[in-house]
Amino acid sequence: MKLYALLCAALMSGTALAAGQPVLDVYKSPYCGCCGAWEQHMAAAGFTVRSHPVQDVPAQRQKLGMPEAYGSCHTARVGSYLIEGHVPAADVQRLLAEQPAAIGLAVPGMPQGSPGMDSLRAQAYDTLLIGKDGQARVYQHHPAR
Repeated sequence: MKLYALLCAALMSGTALAAGQPVLDVYKSPYCGCCGAWEQHMAAAGFTVRSHPVQDVPAQRQKLGMPEAYGSCHTARVGSYLIEGHVPAADVQRLLAEQPAAIGLAVPGMPQGSPGMDSLRAQAYDTLLIGKDGQARVYQHHPAR
């Protein structure tokens, strides 16, 4: 009975599970190659990825509730959280484990060397935790490789 209650709570919170893995709904331009590469990174980490091509990513970002200041080329939803841009899978897994009160995570822009933005000239970047008030703090620093 306890397992049933936990499963119901997970489904009601939006953390739908397919084959035991978190479902990641990705809203992206149908013409963006780096978004597809990020989706592959997330799938390789165990996420069930569902792509939703949209013509206006900023409008979709606004509709979902991610502040434009943290915008990138795609916005995703996993459970009750939004994931903006090229956030590493490990950061999303940590978010889901810790369950902070937040809108979600963001890697603004498109930093070289982030997942889906492979480059020989990787740069350091930060994954930001976006609070319910829209304010950000560094959640994880990623040094240049």
